[in-house]
Amino acid sequence: MHKWVLKVVTAVMATLLMIGSFAGLTSVQAAETDPVLSKIEKSGKLIVGTSADYAPYEFHTTVNGKDKIVGFDISVANEIAKRLGVKLVVQEMSFDALLGAVKTGKVDMVVAGMTATPEREQEVAFSEPYFVDKNVVMTLKKNANKLANLNDLKKATLAAQISSIQEDAAKQVDAKKVVSLKKVNDAVTQLTQGKVDGVVVPDTTADSYMDQSNQFAVAKATLPGETNGSSVVMAKNATVLQSKVDNILEKHVIGDPLEKWKNEAIALMNHKESFFEKYAPYFAKGTLYTVGLAVIGVFFGIILGVLLALMKLSSIKPLKWLAVAYIEAVRGVPLLIQVFIVYFGTQVIGLDVSSFMAGAIAMFLNSAAYVAEIIRSGIQAVPAGQTEAARSLGFTKMQTMRFMVLPQAIKNILPALGNEFVTVIKEGSVVSVIGVGELTFQTSVVQGASFKPFIPLMITAAIYFILTFGISRVLGRFEKKLQQSDRKMI
Repeated sequence: MHKWVLKVVTAVMATLLMIGSFAGLTSVQAAETDPVLSKIEKSGKLIVGTSADYAPYEFHTTVNGKDKIVGFDISVANEIAKRLGVKLVVQEMSFDALLGAVKTGKVDMVVAGMTATPEREQEVAFSEPYFVDKNVVMTLKKNANKLANLNDLKKATLAAQISSIQEDAAKQVDAKKVVSLKKVNDAVTQLTQGKVDGVVVPDTTADSYMDQSNQFAVAKATLPGETNGSSVVMAKNATVLQSKVDNILEKHVIGDPLEKWKNEAIALMNHKESFFEKYAPYFAKGTLYTVGLAVIGVFFGIILGVLLALMKLSSIKPLKWLAVAYIEAVRGVPLLIQVFIVYFGTQVIGLDVSSFMAGAIAMFLNSAAYVAEIIRSGIQAVPAGQTEAARSLGFTKMQTMRFMVLPQAIKNILPALGNEFVTVIKEGSVVSVIGVGELTFQTSVVQGASFKPFIPLMITAAIYFILTFGISRVLGRFEKKLQQSDRKMI
């Protein structure tokens, strides 16, 4: 009896020990990963978000005839990917979209010279700083002596990149006015045009601009507050990844490696080529993307627009209400907001959509609302007698719409559809905020890489004019031919 009891107790103890061992093993395994790191290891790639208009941190240049994002931040990202044993994928977008991208999982981390602040740390996690760079006020050399102290800064108009630590520094000065802009290039453009007195940038960035042009100088005035270092940004739940990144930065980045990468980035900036030889491919690529987005937007916009127009004209109340609600909602919300909703919203529901695809979807969903109203007005412009004649010939309602009404309506609205195409070409510039390489985006790239803020704008303006004017002329000639064919029929 005692032996039997002893055997039972022994078996129970052994079972409990096994359960404890498995639980401990599971706990250790759980501590070795997190959702973000698990995703990175499973996909075999590290998606890093950045805003490549911030030389020498990150910027575009031509390497072996190909456009490439380079800079010492990119070298840092490369090292992290290498140490994690995965491939690096760089996802470019505007600076103010980066935190949203890492929070929604659109990117795994952000490496863009970003500094931790109490507000940011409530939303995302930061690594230990890997590079410390003080903020300075860059101004025109002729005005450098006018910004000699803090009182001078308080009387000045300062510019900075929106959502950056430099913007915070400018506001702490209590300057007369702080102008917040999406790109550092835009701030420098306003500086060269005399619209602002100074631009708050990191010292390294100011040095880069001064190396490229002798019209810039650093003001003598010192900005108040402490300077925090640049960190890698990750999601709040990426605790294990954060620990690994801190370890990589400490052992393989900070110190000599980073200094070497910084010097290499500066050397790439100083690569001498003629402006058009170096940057013509950027404008060509941007033009191709711009036209492609417009074609996709209008083509699928027409398909969806026809459906919405028919729904709005339908006698079935639910269909009519749905069409009216869609059209009014889309026309009442700015396209920029729609782009962000599609780009981040698809990630939230588990769809991994590229920036180009997200931009194209937003464009055609937006265009469809306007095309629907154009088509509806075209259908209603067809004389009622045409419909009555078709019905008297035995056509069904669907056949009447398909063979009699729609062909005439489309012929009448072709000029308006052409104008919609021209409008979509220009509105496509909005999708640059999520990193779609259309014309406006490429303009910012060239501005950041060339340190010439104005010339790229003039080239882009000329390209837009050629596109829109050329298309308008073609549409005008086509419209005349339609009018001539109508006269011949009469």
